[in-house]
Amino acid sequence: MSAPSVAEAAATYMVGEYGGWRFNVAGWAKGRTFRAGDHLVFNYNRAVHDVAVVNAAAFRSCVVPRGAKVLRSGRDRVKLGRGTHYFVCTVRGHCQAGMKLAVRTL
Repeated sequence: MSAPSVAEAAATYMVGEYGGWRFNVAGWAKGRTFRAGDHLVFNYNRAVHDVAVVNAAAFRSCVVPRGAKVLRSGRDRVKLGRGTHYFVCTVRGHCQAGMKLAVRTL
């Protein structure tokens, strides 16, 4: 009989590392493995950016629907569930300029 496995502790990731939530951050998630329960921290200048939690269609089109959750603290922490999560900046032109991120969890 084997010993019970110890659940892995949730990890915290700073989106964009030291550069923070910025333009062309879309590739930041490549090569990383995210799990349900992990946290993403979005650091940015709240005077010029924000973070919207959106669906796949809004992510592709950069059109944020009414009622989308928009975070504006400048240091937002998001807990990931299972599936794919999509984030964009709602400031005009920023999403189109690459300020968006898709993260898939296991």
